[in-house]
Amino acid sequence: MTSTQPVGTVLRPGTGSDAAAIARLMRAALDAFDWMPVIHTPAEDLAFIRDMVLPRQQVTVAEAGKEVVGFIAVSADWVEQLYLDPAWTGQGIGSRLLTDATAALPVTKLHCFQANTGARRFYERHGFRAESFGDGTANEEGLPDILYVRRR
Repeated sequence: MTSTQPVGTVLRPGTGSDAAAIARLMRAALDAFDWMPVIHTPAEDLAFIRDMVLPRQQVTVAEAGKEVVGFIAVSADWVEQLYLDPAWTGQGIGSRLLTDATAALPVTKLHCFQANTGARRFYERHGFRAESFGDGTANEEGLPDILYVRRR
């Protein structure tokens, strides 16, 4: 059984060898939402992480022992991805990832699905403010979203 204590959880740069673990974690996080449509296969998830995210974005992983339990991907002033293994939420790991990855950014932007009330509360606690609401036509899931911005 996996321990879910944040003690010993370390943040480190993501590497190509993390691609499979990150893709599995992302899928597990997305599958935890009953409102999230499944539009990609596990192979497509892996290709996205391996070919688009890791080489093009600043990726930080949270690792507990040898297990990747969370990750964030930032590009310029955008948080492109922030996912935690569902078993590891509520322990401050997401806050550590977000704080560490965006500390030097005067402005940070991200999109969040309107239905993701937990993430909305999380981002608002971290100083993000909703700047616009989308109807879903601008994302591949077709789900209404929110543009969040934090200015320091």
